[in-house]
Amino acid sequence: MAATPVPLTKLQRFLAADQAVRYSIAGKIWLMVSGLLTTLLIAHYFTPELQGYYYTFNAILVVQVFAELGLSAVIVSFASHEWSKLRVDAQGDVVGDSLAISRLSSLARFSLRWYWAAGGLVAFGLAVLGLIFFDTASTQAANWRWPWLLLCLTAGLTLLFMPIGALLEGCNQVASVYKYRLAQYVATSVVAWLAISLGGGLWAAPLSGLAGLAAIVLLVWRRYGRFFSVIFGAKLQGEHLSWKADIFPMQWRIALSWVGGYFTFALFTPVLFHYHGAVAAGQMGMTWALISALSTVAASWVAPKAPMFGMLVAQRRYGDLDKSFWRLETIVVAVVLVGSFAMWVGVYVLNWIDHPFAGRLLSPLTTAGLLLGAVVQAASLPMAAYLRAHKKEPLLIISVISGLTTGVLTIAVGRIYSAEGIAASYLAVAMVSTPSVALTWSYCRREWHRH
Repeated sequence: MAATPVPLTKLQRFLAADQAVRYSIAGKIWLMVSGLLTTLLIAHYFTPELQGYYYTFNAILVVQVFAELGLSAVIVSFASHEWSKLRVDAQGDVVGDSLAISRLSSLARFSLRWYWAAGGLVAFGLAVLGLIFFDTASTQAANWRWPWLLLCLTAGLTLLFMPIGALLEGCNQVASVYKYRLAQYVATSVVAWLAISLGGGLWAAPLSGLAGLAAIVLLVWRRYGRFFSVIFGAKLQGEHLSWKADIFPMQWRIALSWVGGYFTFALFTPVLFHYHGAVAAGQMGMTWALISALSTVAASWVAPKAPMFGMLVAQRRYGDLDKSFWRLETIVVAVVLVGSFAMWVGVYVLNWIDHPFAGRLLSPLTTAGLLLGAVVQAASLPMAAYLRAHKKEPLLIISVISGLTTGVLTIAVGRIYSAEGIAASYLAVAMVSTPSVALTWSYCRREWHRH
């Protein structure tokens, strides 16, 4: 096999693009490109009202964060600290410090029990919530109930698999995790495209979710069956992680932070649906889907680095930690900034030439407000990963206040000023919350690394 050209190797090194990051970026680029194609198919095959239902389905599904309660981030952080003393041998067995294996096994067992219970609650709770919400809608689309119920079941099943992925990430198997997620994204997109183009309507959402879940479960089972048999089957000896003493103090803080994140993003579309109808909700949903895809591409650099951050903290290699952080911060902000400009130009051109597709998106001015807010918010992502690698969550108060403020403003301002008011509120909160995160990061870094 030919060697990688030197310029490409230098570029990859500059961008911190190891194999895990490359798979993560590939997955997010696929999400962006496939999301655009899905958007075009929805604009072609769905009525504006059906489009509104489709994106509101997705927005309500984010409520599952209330059942997950931030545990996946805790799993990654705690597992990475234990994995600094462990490794996988040639046979696929987990070897190393026996106490670390015991603590990792106790973490895995608790996580599995938690997510089994959470999955059931999500499936039932979302079903009831959706039935109540959509039954009171001013616009009624035909045949939405059964697709919604199947989508809720799919969300519950997906939640059952979350601890497996989080454990693999925490155990520094991030390259495999993102490789399998790429396969999951492909399966999800292809089934969605087929369902939409064949007249499946709202059935596209649950069917595509089931396809993606099946793909990743089969791939993980094939590669890591022995890995998990060791972790789940290890005998607990000496020390083991306690949910009450070790996990809960960090989990409840992250849970509240994530709930704050829900109010930051997920209320946009449902609020417009309720006060201004399905068409306005569809415009917000489609525009926000494109912005979210851009943000997730930038975040492709962050999540794969979280286990490494945790291992560097456990080994007290703070100089290497800071060096990796600053490179990550620069990359994330640059990617979102360039992508946002390109996206806004695209929206502006569509309106300038009076293309019919422009009517499915928000106006250039409103889109600009959301994009600027996304750029500012993106700067806080590496800081949050850095802080949580210490198995602490000092951003709780900032997350809760910014989330609740955004939620209140979304309802109050969005009711009167529609999407324009929501975009302005989102940007205003971002301009306050991200500098607050930066100040917290600077203080904690100085205090935690003093000794």
